[in-house]
Amino acid sequence: MKIPDKWWSAPAEGDNGKTVIVTGLDGVDALRESGKYIYRLDVSWDYDPLPSGMPSDDDARLMEQATDSLIAAFKKNKAAVMTGIYTGDGRRDWIFYCLNLRVFSGVFNKALADLPQMPLKIEATEDPEWEEYLTMRENTYIDPDAE
Repeated sequence: MKIPDKWWSAPAEGDNGKTVIVTGLDGVDALRESGKYIYRLDVSWDYDPLPSGMPSDDDARLMEQATDSLIAAFKKNKAAVMTGIYTGDGRRDWIFYCLNLRVFSGVFNKALADLPQMPLKIEATEDPEWEEYLTMRENTYIDPDAE
């Protein structure tokens, strides 16, 4: 199954009223409907925010390196797919849906091995209906092909 590569981004409001930029992966219906990706992993990084709630340039650069490494790693090993990225209000969240938690862990650690250590927290839950993804999409979707 091919992992799509179309993303949308939209501003949303965080819990504290600050802007959170939501980036979501488009075109995941086949993955979602396969019924195989039943685990959701929320990978979080709480950072010291700028007054806007956004990360410093250094943190933002490292976050982008981590994002690129993770997307590339899971494009090769389809054990998981990153479906959402939330940035703002002092926090970055990467959302994944995965087939197997043990395999996810190995690919995840290998993908980030060459980067500086980051203060990441990982929480796994079963979400076979992709409720988190569907809610994010419903609240923020902007067609990436629209001009």
